[in-house]
Amino acid sequence: MVRTMARTAVVAGTATAVSGRVSRRQQGRYAEQDQAAPAPAPEEAPAGDATDDKVAHLKELADLKDQGILSEEEFAAEKAKILAS
Repeated sequence: MVRTMARTAVVAGTATAVSGRVSRRQQGRYAEQDQAAPAPAPEEAPAGDATDDKVAHLKELADLKDQGILSEEEFAAEKAKILAS
C-alpha cells in the first residue's frame, strides 16, 4: 500500500511540475505576442451617424414637399446641399 501511495505521489508531483512548466511557457508566449502586437487604433465616430442624419433630413424635406410647403425646385436645391455635404 505504501508503494501505491508513493507512486501516486510521484505521478502527481510530475504532473504538477509539467503543468506548471507548460503554463509558464504559454504565459511567456502570450507576453511576447502582446509586446509585438500594435496598439489598437482609437475608435472614430461611426460614419453611419452622418448618413442617418442626412437621410432623416431628406425625409423631412420630402414630407414638406408632399405637404405643398416646398416646391419641387426648393426641394431639389436643398437635397443637393445635403448630399454635397
